[in-house]
Amino acid sequence: MIDLYYWPTPNGHKITMFLEEAGLDYTIHPVDISAGDQFKPDFLAFSPNNRMPAIIDRQPADGGDPITVFESGAILLYLAEKTGRFLPSDLRGRKTATEWLFWQMGGLGPMAGQNHHFGVYAPERIPYAINRYVNETNRLYGVLERRLAGRAFIANDDYTIADMACYPWIVPWKRQQQNLDEFPNLRRWFESVRERPGTVRAYAKGEPLATRPTVTEEGKKILFGQTASRN
Repeated sequence: MIDLYYWPTPNGHKITMFLEEAGLDYTIHPVDISAGDQFKPDFLAFSPNNRMPAIIDRQPADGGDPITVFESGAILLYLAEKTGRFLPSDLRGRKTATEWLFWQMGGLGPMAGQNHHFGVYAPERIPYAINRYVNETNRLYGVLERRLAGRAFIANDDYTIADMACYPWIVPWKRQQQNLDEFPNLRRWFESVRERPGTVRAYAKGEPLATRPTVTEEGKKILFGQTASRN
C-alpha cells in the first residue's frame, strides 16, 4: 500500500515507527543520502526538497490516483488521518498533538541536527557553534522534561505521532552531549517508547542499511555543499 523512500536517520525512523505501529503494508525504497540518491530526477518528482523520507500511498482514502507526501511531519499527519490512529479525534487533543509535532519539526529536529553537524561532521571545531547547539538541545530536553511530568506520553496519556516524531531525535542523546539521567521524566518516557514492539520492529528495518556509513567524506560534499544551482 505504501512505498516508503527511506534512510535510517531520525526522520526516516519516524515513519517506520508509525507504519509498524499501525500494521500497514509498506515497501522500503532506500535513498542513500551519502551517495546522492535524493537528487535523482524520479525522486525529486515527488520530493522537491531533495530530502527523504517521502511516501507514495497507492491506496488513498479517496480511491483516486496515488498520493505522494514529503516532509516527515506531513507524512505522520497524513498517515494518522488516513488510519484514524495516533492522533486524538477531539478538538483539544488534536490541537495538543499537532502542537508538539510541529514543536519537534521546528525546534528539536533542527537544533539537534545542528548539534550533530557542528559536533560530529564539521571539518573544523567551532566552539561557539558547538556550545550554542549543545545548550539549545539541552534547553529543549528541559521542555520535554517538564511536559512529561505526570504524563505517560507527550500529548496526553495516549501514544501519538508527537511521540513518534520526538523519540528518534532523543536516541542519539550521547552524540548530542546530553545526559538523560538529568531528565528523569524524559528518560522514563524514552525507555517506554524504546520498548514498544513497533519501535523495535521499526529500528530493525533500518539495521541492514545502518551498517553503511551515514555520511562519508564524499557524502559530506553532497549533503553540506548544496546551493540553489546544485539542487
